[in-house]
Amino acid sequence: MKTVLVTGLSGFTGKHVETELKDSGYNVVGLSSECDITDKQSVKLEIERLSPEYVIHLAALSFVQHSDQKALYDVNVFGTLNILEAINELVIPIKKLVIASSANIYGNPENAINIGEQQSPSPVNHYAMSKLAMEYMVRTWFDRLPIVITRPFNYTGIGQAEHFIVPKIVKHFRDGKKIIQLGNTDVSRDFSDVTDVAKVYVKLMESGAVSETVNICSGSLYSLESIIKAMEDIAGYSISVEVNPEFVRTNEIKALNGDNTKLQSLIGFTPSKPLKETLKEIFLNNESSN
Repeated sequence: MKTVLVTGLSGFTGKHVETELKDSGYNVVGLSSECDITDKQSVKLEIERLSPEYVIHLAALSFVQHSDQKALYDVNVFGTLNILEAINELVIPIKKLVIASSANIYGNPENAINIGEQQSPSPVNHYAMSKLAMEYMVRTWFDRLPIVITRPFNYTGIGQAEHFIVPKIVKHFRDGKKIIQLGNTDVSRDFSDVTDVAKVYVKLMESGAVSETVNICSGSLYSLESIIKAMEDIAGYSISVEVNPEFVRTNEIKALNGDNTKLQSLIGFTPSKPLKETLKEIFLNNESSN
C-alpha cells in the first residue's frame, strides 16, 4: 500500500481526507502528537520515520480571528517550509505534495464573482497574509518538488468546529434557540461540502498536475440570509437575527465566489453537493450525538 502523510490528520478536513484515502486503498499516516511543526528537527525526524510517497499538507492555523498573529506566520509559513526542507534534505522521492492555501488571499476584489486563479491577491487579514506568504515561498520550490498549491474557498460539513459560521448557525437551530447573534450579516460565500473537498485533494494528489495553483470551489454563491432560510426550512421554525457589534469585523470580505474551470480541467471533478443537503446532514448528526 502506498503511504500518504496527511498533516493535520486529526483536524476537520484531515479526518475526511483520511476516509477518502483509505477508501481508495492508501495507507494513511499523520505526524505524531509530539511533533512540533514549527521545529524543523522535529518535523525532519517524523518524515524520516514515516517515509511517505505522498504528502497532503493541511496543518495550519485556519481561524481568521486567531488571537496570536505571530503564530499564524510561524505555523502557516515556517511550518510549511520545515516540511519542504525536511523532504529535500532527506532526499525522499515524493510523488506529489499537495499544499493547502486559502481563497482568503483574494481579499475583497472589485469583481467578487467567478474569481479565477489569475486574480491579483489582496489579503485583508493576517491569516490571509500568512497563506499568501506561504504560497510565494512554496513557489520557489516548484523546480525541486512535485507540488500543487490549493486555494479552497469556504466549505463545511460534519465535524467542523462550532466557532465557524455554518456550524454555529446549525447548532442554534439544533438547540431550538429563538435568537442568534452574528457579526457581519451582509456576506456571501462559495460553499462546498468537506467530503467533496476531500475527494479533490485525493484526485489532485493522483493527477499529473505539478507546479500549479488551483481553486477548490463549487462556483455557487450563498448569502448568510439564504443559509439561515435553508436552516429554517430544515428545522421547521424561524429565528431572529441580532447583530452583535463585538462580532463585527471592520475588514470583512463581503463576497467570495470562485471559478473552478481550472480544477475541472486538471481532475475532471468539482464540488457539487448542494449546501442544503450538507446543512441537513450537520443538523441531523449533531441532533443524534446529543
